Parts: sequence; structure tokens; C-alpha cells
Amino acid sequence: MGWLFAVALGMQKQTGRAVWLSLLPIAAGHALAIGLVLAGATLVGAVVPGIYIRISVACVLFGFGLYRLIRRRHPRWGGMQVGLRDLTIWSFLMASAHGAGFMLLPVVMGTLPGHVNGIHVHDSVSYGPWTGALAIAVHTLGYLLTTGALAFVVYRWLGLSLLRKAWVNLDLIWAVALIVTACVALVF
Repeated sequence: MGWLFAVALGMQKQTGRAVWLSLLPIAAGHALAIGLVLAGATLVGAVVPGIYIRISVACVLFGFGLYRLIRRRHPRWGGMQVGLRDLTIWSFLMASAHGAGFMLLPVVMGTLPGHVNGIHVHDSVSYGPWTGALAIAVHTLGYLLTTGALAFVVYRWLGLSLLRKAWVNLDLIWAVALIVTACVALVF
């Protein structure tokens, strides 16, 4: 939902530049949340066999998804007028609360040190720390481009009146995506 804040900041400051500028703290908070989860998983992966990590990640993802399906209401504290520092903190909290770091874990689980087919694996060419950093960068860049494009299109051409008429339940889509990713993490 970072794009909505980007649009709001653009409208408050009445410039498209504010839309693009707001994407930096949104991406920073998002990347930080993901990075902390991956760092924690790397530490745990050094001592816990991969199958336990995979099952734990799948349970957390499934739990987040189920929670979002059951509790659809968002907290009502705060407002839409935020600064760039507040936006970074909000992005970090939302990425953490929505399980973005856990969502990326199934993709990079093979890159974590630990046990693979009963053999203890240390850092190697295919299991290096740069793989996790690259995953964070690629994921954040994709998130940033999608958020930026959506925010700019809504700000420049569609306006908020469209959102009042044609609202899509993104929380429902996100909850289903979390549950599907949990199932995929268990299968693969």
C-alpha cells in the first residue's frame, strides 16, 4: 500500500516529484524489514536443519495469511500526512507485519548455510551471502518499480476519485498470496 502514501504525498505537495521522492523511504523500510528476516534466517540456518526452517517459514506465512483473512480491519491510528522519516518507519512496520521478509524466504532458502540432503553446507559459490543481498535488491527494485508506476498513474491520470468508485481489496489478495506461498514452500 506504499503507492497510496506516495499519491497522498504528491497531492499534499502538489507535485509529481513528491510521488517519486516518497518511493525512496518506502523502499528503504521495505528492504530493511526483508533484510532483518533474511539475516535472522541465516543465523538460524547455520544451526537448524533446512527442513525445520522450511516448515517454520510455511507456518508463519500461513499464519499471516490466515490472520489477514480473519482480521480484515486496519488500525485506525495515524493519518495520511507523514514525512519521509515516518514513511520509512511505516514501510518497515507494514513490510514486517505483512510478512514480506518471510515471503521471500522460500526463494532464498537454498542460499542459507545449513544442511542440504543431510550434508552440512558452508558458504560456497552458490551459497554465498551475496545471493541474499541480490534477492533483497531484486525484490525491492521490483516492489519499487511497481509501487512507483501505480502511484504515478493514479496521481497523474486517474486521481483518487477512481479509488472511491473501483476499490480492489488488496488485503484479501495479499492474504491469499501469503497462503499460496506457504503451500509452495512446503511442496518445493
